[in-house]
Amino acid sequence: MFTKILAVARWEFLEKVKTKAFIVSLLMMPLIMGIFTAIPGLLMSKGDAKTRQYAIIDQTKELASKISNELDRQYKLPGGIPNYRLDQLTDGDMSLEHLKALATSKMLAGEIEGCFIIPANVADSGSVEFRAQNVGNIRDQERFTRIVESSIVENRLLKSGFDPQQIKKLTTKIDIKTIKISAKGEEKESGFLETYFSGYIFIMMLMFLVLTSGQMLIRSMVEEKSNRIVEILLSSCSPRELMSGKVLGLSLLGLTTVLFWIAILVAVVLGTKTHYLEFEHVLLLLLYFVLGYLLYAALFVAVGAPLTTEQDAQQATSLVSIALVVPLAFALPVMQDPNSLLSRILTQIPFFTPTFMALRLSIQLPEWWEIALSLTTLSLSIAGMMWVASRIFRIGILLTGKKPSLKELLRWVTTNT
Repeated sequence: MFTKILAVARWEFLEKVKTKAFIVSLLMMPLIMGIFTAIPGLLMSKGDAKTRQYAIIDQTKELASKISNELDRQYKLPGGIPNYRLDQLTDGDMSLEHLKALATSKMLAGEIEGCFIIPANVADSGSVEFRAQNVGNIRDQERFTRIVESSIVENRLLKSGFDPQQIKKLTTKIDIKTIKISAKGEEKESGFLETYFSGYIFIMMLMFLVLTSGQMLIRSMVEEKSNRIVEILLSSCSPRELMSGKVLGLSLLGLTTVLFWIAILVAVVLGTKTHYLEFEHVLLLLLYFVLGYLLYAALFVAVGAPLTTEQDAQQATSLVSIALVVPLAFALPVMQDPNSLLSRILTQIPFFTPTFMALRLSIQLPEWWEIALSLTTLSLSIAGMMWVASRIFRIGILLTGKKPSLKELLRWVTTNT
């Protein structure tokens, strides 16, 4: 029996590993992660290749030069070139409406990117206006806002008889370092990014692998049905042997994919010396990854065995993917309070266990009984789902034409014939 399972697994693995779909999925995950992490930074740095021109209408006649000096001091491009140039807008007619119209014409002509208007009563109102064609440049607005606010506060202090420099020293921001302490007494500096990205990468890897390999499994069964290949296969082995071989072959394919991704991830971490990843409890994470993958593989077998068309396969994949997406809605509450009753309950739901354990292990190691209970529940769920999948597979793999109803599927599971 085991020899036939291995033969099916080998055939399934070799057939899938040579396909374009597998090669694309192998490279897609690193590519997606690279796009989401590297491209935004590259685009932002490319946007800073030259000095950005802005104008200011300063009705206080006190703040423009101070704001311009602070921008020159704080923000420089490579080579010491100023990141921003802030010109005070003046003209023969100094009325506000005329200066606004002048600023608008300069923006439309591409001479400046935006204009800040500081009213004469800004010390009392605290209101500053920003006018631009593109108001989506949040970074520049945030930088200007911080400097304008600091300059206005400094003017207020001077007029009230206080020394702004002395107050600045007294109100220096405190840099709080986050130290993660384990039960073993180990201490290390940690933060939100390390915690978030470690769990996030685990979830993304599991989600992408399950969706791509599950889709390949369902399409493989549909194709074998339509080509009548499954009848030839079943003449040489039992339905259970065929199903077990398919799941084993697909698991080996998934393991190959994961090892490839891990190798790329390790190379990136070592090459860039990034600190946004934590590798603590990596063996436990890997165990949850494998068990979670097997659970979803069994689910895909149970869902895909009765299907007969490509359209049905796509719909089934979409439905199963919901079980992967739902945990993301609870990710933030779990990260904020990993030991809450909600977090503990969600962790013990088999289809949610790998996701929530990945998040909780990155933040704080759960109690040993929670880990043991979740592993036991997950293992029993895999065994149960495999049993259900085998009962559906033995009949559904030969089914053609009309899709079975839920009542018929339940009869397949409960009947011994």
